[in-house]
Amino acid sequence: MKSFHRFYDWLIPRYARKPLVLVIVFNFLCYYIPKALESHRSDLHMISTRLDDALPRIPVFIFIYVLAYVQWIVAYIIITRDSREHCCRFVSGELTSKVIAMFILLAYPTTFVRPPVEVTNLTSWVMAFIYKSDTPTNLFPSMHCVASWFCFRGSLGLKKMPKWYAWVQGFFSLLVFASVLLVKQHVWPDIVGGIAVAELGILFARLFHLERAVEKLSSARSRA
Repeated sequence: MKSFHRFYDWLIPRYARKPLVLVIVFNFLCYYIPKALESHRSDLHMISTRLDDALPRIPVFIFIYVLAYVQWIVAYIIITRDSREHCCRFVSGELTSKVIAMFILLAYPTTFVRPPVEVTNLTSWVMAFIYKSDTPTNLFPSMHCVASWFCFRGSLGLKKMPKWYAWVQGFFSLLVFASVLLVKQHVWPDIVGGIAVAELGILFARLFHLERAVEKLSSARSRA
């Protein structure tokens, strides 16, 4: 049991635990509050473009789409454990971006028509499962792209990781951007919106020194 606690303390420092819990809570609320409200709205906007209509669906990219969740977990832990200062800056920008995204999703609800899926193998089964569990709403900005972009942006300047690590995150984030298009979960404006919202979150958090609030939270009970 002691060895587990040592590993847990090494993996996620105490200062990072509350901020990471807050990230999970904000992600859940900022995504599902608009999602729940959109199911009762009739003013959904169609923002699909000719480019999106012309792009083929490439089913194998559904695995990149799913692996994005692994990217977020791994990258967020690595980023926040680099240092208390880096953790607070990262989390303040991440939380701010999700709040911005939520207000956009509420003010400008979007949707589009996805092609039907015929289940014939594992790939199509996974895609059908994603389609069923995630309706084509809450599209602009893409929360998938916001989170993956933060994996890249937060990895820049890490002191405990080699420099190439950030570029690996950047490359995988590009694959995630491609996946949301090629499995027909989003349209390209959703990607642009996701990156823009992430950058706005970082900018606002720095302008208003929101990292101080995260710092108080991380220092509330014990110091790592």
